[in-house]
Amino acid sequence: MIKDDIKIIEARYLCGPNMWTYRPVIEAVVDIGNLEDFPSNKIPGLYERLVAWLPGLVEHRCGVGARGGFLERLREGTWSAHILEHITIELQNLSGMQSGFGKARQTSTTGVYKVVVRSRQKDVSIACMQAGRDLLMAAIKDQPFDLDATLVHLRDLADRLMLGPSTACIVDAAADRRIPFIRLTAGNLVQLGYGASQRRIWTAETDQTSAIAESISSDKDLTKQLLKSCGVPVPSGCIVESAEDAWSAAEDLGLPVVVKPSDANHARGVSLELTTREQVEAAFAVAEDEGSDVIVEQFIRGSEHRLLVVGGRVAAASRGEIVCVVGDGTSTVRQLIDTQINTDPRRGRSEEFPLDLVLLEEDASIRLELERQGYQAESIPPAGARVTVQRTGVVAFDCTDEVHPSVAAAACLAARVVGLDIAGIDLVTENVARPLQETGGAIVEVNAGPGLLMHLKPATGQPRPVGRAIVDHLFPPSASGRVPVVGVTGTRGTTLVTRLVGRLLYLSGKHISMACGDGMFMHRRRVYSGNCANWESAHKTLVNRSTEAAIIENGPRSIATEGLAYDRCQVGIVTELDPDHTLPDLYLDTPEHMYNLLRTQVDVVLDGGAAILNAQDGRVAEMAGLCDGEVIFFSLDGSHPVIVEHLEKGGRAVIMKDGRLIFARGKDMQDLGPLPNARRARPDAEPLPPQDVLAAAAAAWALGVQDDLIGAGIETFDPNPVKKPWARKHDAVAQPA
Repeated sequence: MIKDDIKIIEARYLCGPNMWTYRPVIEAVVDIGNLEDFPSNKIPGLYERLVAWLPGLVEHRCGVGARGGFLERLREGTWSAHILEHITIELQNLSGMQSGFGKARQTSTTGVYKVVVRSRQKDVSIACMQAGRDLLMAAIKDQPFDLDATLVHLRDLADRLMLGPSTACIVDAAADRRIPFIRLTAGNLVQLGYGASQRRIWTAETDQTSAIAESISSDKDLTKQLLKSCGVPVPSGCIVESAEDAWSAAEDLGLPVVVKPSDANHARGVSLELTTREQVEAAFAVAEDEGSDVIVEQFIRGSEHRLLVVGGRVAAASRGEIVCVVGDGTSTVRQLIDTQINTDPRRGRSEEFPLDLVLLEEDASIRLELERQGYQAESIPPAGARVTVQRTGVVAFDCTDEVHPSVAAAACLAARVVGLDIAGIDLVTENVARPLQETGGAIVEVNAGPGLLMHLKPATGQPRPVGRAIVDHLFPPSASGRVPVVGVTGTRGTTLVTRLVGRLLYLSGKHISMACGDGMFMHRRRVYSGNCANWESAHKTLVNRSTEAAIIENGPRSIATEGLAYDRCQVGIVTELDPDHTLPDLYLDTPEHMYNLLRTQVDVVLDGGAAILNAQDGRVAEMAGLCDGEVIFFSLDGSHPVIVEHLEKGGRAVIMKDGRLIFARGKDMQDLGPLPNARRARPDAEPLPPQDVLAAAAAAWALGVQDDLIGAGIETFDPNPVKKPWARKHDAVAQPA
């Protein structure tokens, strides 16, 4: 008899690469109680109930490696922790947060497992796991479960906490180019790249988007003045202060006219092709309700178009269409809108839909358009009568390949005149494939921070890679967005090695940031004291715009409980793996567990980087096969078999020979002289542990630091950091790290 419920004892978020995968995960410690004695094939009806609730489980390949693999395991018999893993993954997918990675591993305690799932957002993943636990218990006990209500909650949570689709497409494009990203806020402010090589985006705005240009674009009248002065075709118009002024301006401009707010957003409050005083005055009231100045301008015949300009080039274009309903003689306008327009699967309230729902109560300009035709919401149009419902704000039909070169040039000029690096150019023309001068078309607005969804998910036509266009604008083809990152881990000597590497890189001329057990250092200053070998401190080094090189100590416990703060590194150092060093409170209680934990540092070395490994520690030396880049061994024994074999293959090693520091590459031996011992900085200092010196020297060699600087840096290194952090100008000058 099943007596116990599944208990999630602890759930932690590993923010970066970890012992499970390169990506952030939720790692939960789960106690399945006496369900350890009840695999799935011993619980009647469990398979059928789970498949009925979550038919998408058939797509989970699991260890079988084929579609239906997990269901095969479920039918044959698997344990509740493994089932919880897959239910959590499926709930994440159903909530709109795609996931596919998961693991469930038994610990040394009977019935206690670690359940790990890929997580793109901590709170959403934890909510999915908790809901998954409740669903699984309901399936085990054959009790009801309200899946629909659960999914509504999870989708709402994901919608509120995940990156928006425009920002996400830029981040995904950066990931395709292996450019790292850091989410800086709970919103859409994202850093692409690290340190001094970083760029920032906020949806479709970048750190190159001028505040002045954004202010100009929000002033539609000023924008038109500037465009007109540069020869860009724009409609004539002016700002008006009253309904009477609006009609007077319309008479001066010539009918028909357009009335709109000066900072119209998503075409709200915009009324087109007005031909009578009553229409103009009613439209003025609608535009004024939007809370800004009101503009009356010349009406340009044609369709709305939105051209996305990125870095001086048109990246995508969409066309608008007029929305109409056709009367059937029995249905009201409201009913026709619901049945003929809002039933379109491309329409919805959230950003995932390319088209918005048409809601009479929320858009006064729609009601005004109906009134112009003699209809109200409850009017019943005659059978066959065509009723225009919406003229603006439906620009979602791709036409990128149709844009005439001269139209594209005019759009790019408009963006440049306003000063925007990314702009949404609204123009009206009867044929975007012909020059504006020929069709009488004109540019009507220039928008900062344009939406990208219309180009990512057009109602018709081909999606456009606008995220990639923005990333390519920010990062030239040769740019990676990276600065050298050195990661140091092991069970001994890591703090000293970290600081010594920092010293050598400082002497090479780089502005360094460093997080280690002795504190956090920004170039020549220790800004935080105490143990800073953790994710938070490492994260600070990477968001600092001054950082030209980051040196980060990663203690075993920090890797196990937080993950790494960076996705990949230029150099990864593993000093030692003590077989007696375990973390039993984290269920890492065997040498194999610790090996899998510390190998993380080697797994993330870039293919153009290097792993610095201790040849005299057999388990550390084994990690060489895991490295995507070069391996440089260090050893106090130059005749060690690992060193000999490595050099025979043409590899590099840093060794000691007769008390001298040797850089070896294949058969070439470069003698750097007697091993420096930090005597100049402090004559009373104890000699540095030679193996730590070798590890740091190898890292500096891998990063191209000059040989003479390496020797001088080691010899002048002070192993004792400053006693207090830099906080006030009258503090004593700090020793360079």
